Amino acid sequence: MKSNATALTAALVMTLAPAVYAVDYQVETVAEGLEFPWSLAFLPDGGMLVTERAWRLRYINAEGELQAAAIDGVPEAFVSGQAGLFEVAVDPEYATTKRIFLSYACGTLQANHTCLSSATLTERGLENVDELFRVQPAKAGSAHYGGRIAFLPDHSLLLTLGDGFDYREQAQKTGNHIGSIVRLNRDGSVPEDNPYLDQPGALPELYSIGHRNVQGIVYDAQNNRVLSHEHGPRGGDELNLIAPGNNYGWPKITYGVDYNGSIISPHTALPGLEQPLVQWTPSIAPSGMALYRGELFPQWQGSLMVSTLADRNIRRVELDDGQVSGQETLFGELQARFRDVRSGPDGALYLLTDASDGKVLKVVPAN
Repeated sequence: MKSNATALTAALVMTLAPAVYAVDYQVETVAEGLEFPWSLAFLPDGGMLVTERAWRLRYINAEGELQAAAIDGVPEAFVSGQAGLFEVAVDPEYATTKRIFLSYACGTLQANHTCLSSATLTERGLENVDELFRVQPAKAGSAHYGGRIAFLPDHSLLLTLGDGFDYREQAQKTGNHIGSIVRLNRDGSVPEDNPYLDQPGALPELYSIGHRNVQGIVYDAQNNRVLSHEHGPRGGDELNLIAPGNNYGWPKITYGVDYNGSIISPHTALPGLEQPLVQWTPSIAPSGMALYRGELFPQWQGSLMVSTLADRNIRRVELDDGQVSGQETLFGELQARFRDVRSGPDGALYLLTDASDGKVLKVVPAN
């Protein structure tokens, strides 16, 4: 199979040349029969953990066999619409802690939150489950939770959040967590150098604000930077370089319009509000994101891989000196909605399809 290339229009009305490489690959099915799988994480034993949005955590062993029984002890999730069990992330010190982290929606339709818990993974299931954080205040409805996790080298972590769809004005206010990215120590405490810590009335966990629904985040250790992407409304999906204390503009600035075509803001730029590295209009509906650092595909080395729902492909994004220099579409021939993409420790690229009969796919070089 060959990749297909396309050109996209970037923020500031720049047209980016497509990045095109002749890469032969084959796609293997690792597991299927998963109910809307959301996140994938790799374990040191060669196995994998997969979340299903319907409140199940599954294990795939090192031989690639999906275990029939879900893992016990997962904290209760609110499942409705976009709500459910989201990210599973393995502690960077898992070899000694055996700890994993889970993000999920918790509460009821009338009052719910994005929540974060840690737990110890044992042969009996999850033990020592500890809720570390929940978004304040509660919101109604079942949309826009964020839920992605990235670990930083100082033993803190970032958790992405959403604006709750009907609460978008709150994304500009520092007295709540709605429409933000928060930073926590891995025990749930607040780092002493968080950017809003000394701001009167601001919640101490805040790291950045002005986000709509952040669905992908990675820490690029080689370049010591954080990159995230988020859903715009109708158009205006964004890829952002995240810095502590910055305001990313939603809903004061946007490249998109409301779903009924009405104007959300007449502005695409205002002083003090960050511009995206690239914006996608029409919307591609970005979901997961990974930084490829494997050896199987040297042509992809250092690229961001962005899974998409609406566009039904993986966007490979090249960065040069912190700016987007090219993009390429991959795996469109599969005609699948992709919920997540991961760079595996074996150098393969792993994909999750967003479906009631979802799959874990593995991309390796063609024989």
